[in-house]
Amino acid sequence: MSVTQPMLREFDMEMAGLRKVLERVPGGKADWRPHPKSTPLNRLATHLAELAGRAADTLTLEGRAIDPRTMKPPLTLTSTADIVKLFDENAARSRAALTAATEADLAKPWTFTVMGKVVFTGTRGEAYRTTFLNHTLHHRAQLGVYLRLLDVPVPGLYGPTADEPIAP
Repeated sequence: MSVTQPMLREFDMEMAGLRKVLERVPGGKADWRPHPKSTPLNRLATHLAELAGRAADTLTLEGRAIDPRTMKPPLTLTSTADIVKLFDENAARSRAALTAATEADLAKPWTFTVMGKVVFTGTRGEAYRTTFLNHTLHHRAQLGVYLRLLDVPVPGLYGPTADEPIAP
């Protein structure tokens, strides 16, 4: 078994769950946020669709450097269909990169900097877990809270929810 086989199973499970959550983003609420400091609904959902492609970058590049002072304004898609389409494209790209990754690829160094300051340094495999998977799951949980507060049924991801209980 290749080293990436367990990672692929986990990737498929988590991306299927993320897609279920993104499909529930309600229309007409793009700018809604639960608190003034929170990210607007459709920006958060678009960020998640973008993050689905982050694994490909993590597994194929030497790192990531961002500087908010020079970045273009963040993308915010306005329709759920467009968000899901972007997600599907990015998830497919990341799955292909993960399928192609070797143990040697996962062991290569990877560094993340923000405004020149090192935020993370480790292997690509470690970066995959922290800057892609954990980051994605963190924001997926946030989006789940948004759905609850908007009274949108929250899908079961690891088991039943109040909206999707186990049938008797």
